[in-house]
Amino acid sequence: MKKLILLSFFTILFSSCLEKMDTEKIKNTKWILTEMPGNKLPTGDEATLNFSDDLTISGKAFCNSYGGKFEVLENKISVKNVFSTKMYCQETAQAETAYLNAINQVNNATMEDGKLQLLNDKKVLLIFSKSKATE
Repeated sequence: MKKLILLSFFTILFSSCLEKMDTEKIKNTKWILTEMPGNKLPTGDEATLNFSDDLTISGKAFCNSYGGKFEVLENKISVKNVFSTKMYCQETAQAETAYLNAINQVNNATMEDGKLQLLNDKKVLLIFSKSKATE
């Protein structure tokens, strides 16, 4: 019984740290990429992600600008119709390709401790911190 109570306590504790994904929470926010698991981020350049109130995304993928659409259904976020400019930037080409590939695979997200994690099912693809421009 004691183990069951402890398990329930920790489940509630950890689930309260995860914010539910909802359109109103994500609209008009700006984020800066801090981690891309399995990939090294280039120094001196950054990737950004902006969610607008008309359910579109935009940002910078280290070198090129990109945009697309997003939707939130049942606490899950998905990104669709991503497009980008096509300048070639040798120093950031590998990271940019990995970033845009990851954005196109997003079908879920979590917000935890002020960080936005974009996921493909349960696999973390990208981790962002909120931009100071939105705070």
